[in-house]
Amino acid sequence: MIIDRLENIGKYAALHPLFPEAVAFLRSHDLATLQPGQIVLQPGRLWVNVEQIAPKAKAEARVEAHRDFMDIQLPLSHVETMGYTPEAECRPADAEYSADQDIVFFDGPARQYFTLEPGMFAVFLPGEGHAPAISDTGGTKLVFKVKI
Repeated sequence: MIIDRLENIGKYAALHPLFPEAVAFLRSHDLATLQPGQIVLQPGRLWVNVEQIAPKAKAEARVEAHRDFMDIQLPLSHVETMGYTPEAECRPADAEYSADQDIVFFDGPARQYFTLEPGMFAVFLPGEGHAPAISDTGGTKLVFKVKI
């Protein structure tokens, strides 16, 4: 997991061959004007979901993990809390994985929590359990899906 400020995102370009394209998108678009929906940058390999999230309490946030994609998540208009738990520590360990949606959900709260403000981002690699979209107000966020 990586947490940093958006102005530093270029430092992580070597993390994955598709990461520079996500960075270029962020630098070349007026993020405040993006409309909810999906923007495909490379079919099946890289896209960004522009999401409008509703208010959600910690107790409502489910820990999830992915196997084939990393997430780059950044709130645009709100403060967002996210939970983190290594997948090996998630309960139950035998939760059913959905291959077509590349997601598995777990029971119980996240092990730890952190807060992102607009201008910050988090990267979750496969196997990193995360409970996103915890917010008192809700708002707009971006979620990049990057094929590993």
